[in-house]
Amino acid sequence: MKAVTWHGRHDMRVEEVPDPTIQEPTDAIIRITASGICGSDLHLYNGFAPAMKPGDIIGHEPMGEVVEVGSAVTKLKKGQKVVVPFTISCGSCFFCDRQLFSLCDESNPNAEMAASEMGHSPAGLFGYTHMLGGYAGGQAEYLRVPYADVGPIVVPDEIPDEKVVFLSDIFPTGYMAAENAGIEGGDTVAIWGCGPVAQFAIQSAWMLGAGRVIAIDSVPARLELARTKGRAEVIDLSEGDVVEKLIEMTDGRGPDRCIDAVGAEAHATSAVANAVDAGKEAVGLRTDRAYAMEQAITACRKGGTISVPGVYFGELSLPWGAAMNKALTFRMGQTHVQRYLAPLLEKIVAGEIDPSFVITDTISIEQAPEAYATFEARSDECIKVVIRP
Repeated sequence: MKAVTWHGRHDMRVEEVPDPTIQEPTDAIIRITASGICGSDLHLYNGFAPAMKPGDIIGHEPMGEVVEVGSAVTKLKKGQKVVVPFTISCGSCFFCDRQLFSLCDESNPNAEMAASEMGHSPAGLFGYTHMLGGYAGGQAEYLRVPYADVGPIVVPDEIPDEKVVFLSDIFPTGYMAAENAGIEGGDTVAIWGCGPVAQFAIQSAWMLGAGRVIAIDSVPARLELARTKGRAEVIDLSEGDVVEKLIEMTDGRGPDRCIDAVGAEAHATSAVANAVDAGKEAVGLRTDRAYAMEQAITACRKGGTISVPGVYFGELSLPWGAAMNKALTFRMGQTHVQRYLAPLLEKIVAGEIDPSFVITDTISIEQAPEAYATFEARSDECIKVVIRP
């Protein structure tokens, strides 16, 4: 089969690789019909993520048709149309029992590697480093799905793939980010980033009762999408001090809830700071950039909440004294996707939201390497890419 494989910084290739096979009785094999390129895939593309190996198949936003099931699979049948969550979860451990699916104790075969860096291991993830399991990802023609009775959700055949594929990651991720923010009726919510996850965080903030949503980015097309489709007020971070603007827009108090939907590759408003970071990265001195988080901590009102769906890998230098003295609450983590699949599918079926609004590019698998370069450049025309193998 054809698959998108990682071979180093800025080196994605489409290669012929062996088809996946059933390895455990709880496995299923999916023929991929749509698979997204995620913003967090750019961390792999840019060489930020540890424990990658040349030839790794990437991608964690897949959906498709069930073509084979293991002998222990009872909830899926051949021919069904399913969306596969990026989190791989056993469904029965301490954490899965509490619906903390991204913290599953059983799904990461490289748990010791992760624990050595983090203290404990989170769940295994599709196509996202050997530290998180080394599982083949879904930017391919076929995908092996472990714990197939726990992860995939069957979706109606009549709904186009474009409307449901984002149940795999970015719709639940944006929703959980808004939920983690603890939004109360009438709250002002500031969201750093206007990429796909942030667009769904904006939509979800309104669903949860926000009174105002303020979106922050520097890419005109993303800001415009947040303004028009998201009904958000927008701040162009290239046009001045973001914190000052947020304080001014909230009569000196600051936003009630702040969401960092950017993560490890935030960009500073200062060209000098960005150049310094680039130099540090070149010699391996620093990876994660904390500009979005720093601004959120500084701007957030006293007693407010900061939610972090943006992916980080390493150590950060943060204004922790400000966070402590302002009594801020932090909530973060990889998304417990399985918890949100059914309720968010209901919203799509009911016509409350059409998640396809973020798609700007639909491509063949052969076009994936070029699409990565375009997406990484934050081209004004490229907000979300979907691969149709």
